[in-house]
Amino acid sequence: MGGVKRLGLQARAMFADSDEHALIRDTVREFGREEIAPVARDYDEPGETAFPWDIFEQAAELGFLGPHYPEEYGGSGMDFLSTIIIHEEFNRADPGIGTAVLSAKFGTEMILEYGTDDQCREYVKPVLEGEMACGSAITEPGGGSDVASMKTTATKDGDEWILEGSKTWASTSPVADYMVVLAKTTEAEGYGGITAFVVPTDTEGFTVERKLEKMGLRASPTAEIAISGARVPAENVVGEIDEGFYQLMNFFNENRIIAAANALGAAIGAFHHAREYAMEREAFGQEIDQFQGIQWKLADMATKIETARSVLYRAAREFDRGNRAPLLASIAKYYTSEITEEVCSEAIQIHGGYGFSRDYPVEKYYRDSRVQKIVEGTSEIQKNVIFENLDRID
Repeated sequence: MGGVKRLGLQARAMFADSDEHALIRDTVREFGREEIAPVARDYDEPGETAFPWDIFEQAAELGFLGPHYPEEYGGSGMDFLSTIIIHEEFNRADPGIGTAVLSAKFGTEMILEYGTDDQCREYVKPVLEGEMACGSAITEPGGGSDVASMKTTATKDGDEWILEGSKTWASTSPVADYMVVLAKTTEAEGYGGITAFVVPTDTEGFTVERKLEKMGLRASPTAEIAISGARVPAENVVGEIDEGFYQLMNFFNENRIIAAANALGAAIGAFHHAREYAMEREAFGQEIDQFQGIQWKLADMATKIETARSVLYRAAREFDRGNRAPLLASIAKYYTSEITEEVCSEAIQIHGGYGFSRDYPVEKYYRDSRVQKIVEGTSEIQKNVIFENLDRID
């Protein structure tokens, strides 16, 4: 299983040969089949707080966590499409563990993009090497998608900043070593005056409180955070003061493409489980995939998957060319998350009553993937972004 790591050390910054992407896909698919799928149910019990550390550490060792990150910070120096393929394959094996493991680096993207060299070495490299986990704290209890209404504040006090407020839906927070936290530093209207900070989770006054019980993605822990007089040094500011929201939006373009890859992987996994079931299940004297009704369902599912993959890969390639492509990123995220729910729902339908039981994995694919229409900006937010960028369509 060391193939991807060795490839990463030899890889060019940009791939021109799709054979190299095929090698990555085959290697990651084998990892997913052997290491992720067999333990998927173990991390899906309500109330459990377990995080798949063993898989996270293996993924780091094999170079799966940050393939497009620079090698000096623990990455493999590959292209962004390689990262998309890895997210797709992890979530094909199991969306719960796939999201948990790959989300444990959520926040490093902003540090890599806007942070200092010291910050990258202190906070990014240990995550990609499997020694630390991180997360982000952006959403607030009364805010949701309205980041401009942020109430959490950061006040300068000498060489430190004092943070006050609360966050919810803080990804990976119950197991993270640090969080990237957004807070208001200037009382400006709209989106100005917000700054990003690195906050270690053991900081006094920074408390990870109620763990949120979720419909799916139970391997990826999420919680509410209380912040009361939490002090962080000035060198923990990520990027420019008062520019945090704009940094976040730039970072969202990247992460919306990644979210689309997560959704696509779940759709592909559900599709293949449904197809295999249809080839084996007999009714009225023949396998049910011989009935035209089932064939049409599978054909529709395949069409949606391949259409989603086309726009997703196009967005990834534009990102590799240095084009943040907000229009393509939002189209990929919006369309892929929508068709994933449809594909997973049809996978349950093909299984009939068994699809509603925990005896087959398709019900879990549905539960785990439903959130994709909400995270990284809801489908409604994506349609707003698409509308605002209509002039980019030739």
